[in-house]
Amino acid sequence: MSESYKSAGVDIKAGEETVDRIKKHVKSTFNKNVLANIGHFGALYEIDKNEFEKPVLVSSVDGVGTKLKIAFMLNKHDTVGQDLVNHCINDIAVCGAKPLYFMDYLAFGKLVPDIAEKIIEGFSVACRENNVALVGGETAEMPGFYQDGEYDISGTIVGIVEKDEIIDGKDVEKGDILIGFPSTGLHTNGYSLARKVLLEKYSLNDSPGGLPTSLGDALLAVHKSYLKLIHEIKGQIKVKAFSHITGGGIIGNTKRVVPEGLNIKIDWEAWELPAIFSLIKQTGNISDEEMRKAFNLGIGLIVLVNKNDVNEIKAICSAMNETLYIIGEVV
Repeated sequence: MSESYKSAGVDIKAGEETVDRIKKHVKSTFNKNVLANIGHFGALYEIDKNEFEKPVLVSSVDGVGTKLKIAFMLNKHDTVGQDLVNHCINDIAVCGAKPLYFMDYLAFGKLVPDIAEKIIEGFSVACRENNVALVGGETAEMPGFYQDGEYDISGTIVGIVEKDEIIDGKDVEKGDILIGFPSTGLHTNGYSLARKVLLEKYSLNDSPGGLPTSLGDALLAVHKSYLKLIHEIKGQIKVKAFSHITGGGIIGNTKRVVPEGLNIKIDWEAWELPAIFSLIKQTGNISDEEMRKAFNLGIGLIVLVNKNDVNEIKAICSAMNETLYIIGEVV
């Protein structure tokens, strides 16, 4: 019997079908800066050289982690792409950057075009919402490497910022105020611990501990993009720093933008712990210290500003219908 690539587990026809399925989603994110069509060897993106005097490119790469396990269990694949795009966008937006384009990597044990299309549709939804072009990506079929029905995804975002408008925390000083903005849930961090604690006791269809939705829906809540909020705030006041709260929690991430010799003091009673975090804590009998390291605890973004700018931020957030909490200060 002769062997073939398909008999080895790689289905070229499925790959071609996937490309055909995703074209409409990808093209829906294109703008005048995108020069290459889908299928070329590289993505071409033109930068308007008149928009910046000293342009600096800002990039970030990330994944979704074991949140994907929840998507597998629920057979729901149209939100994890949004998670990935929004996470990457937040990571460069907090540096002051305007995101330009996004590129993805998908790896399957066995490529299922319907699932691939749903993931990429999620990418396109978030890209359109944030005015980012989805310019290219790679879809790999790797039989024997991933379990049946499972996949992994990662993405790279590239943005641009004027050199003298980079926000890096160098101006943070004692007495600056920390303002926190709500997350939509776990975002994309802490899922290994959350799954271990919760899925030993509950089904994803349960609604324990006062959750307003099923446990599955709570765990798949889309990672929020803070791009518009960041844009409005930095456009109206002098921002000392932004902190995107991901792995490492509030303290671990915010200390990254606080100069040596200074520290941060958090008022952990300044906001109410969302139900999903209370459920994790109580079910697993997890200490406050461990919860604060593993999860965002309901705060997805922090801005550090002079105390005299707090009222102006409140006005900005009121106009945008955004909730905020005064959660601490620089000491």
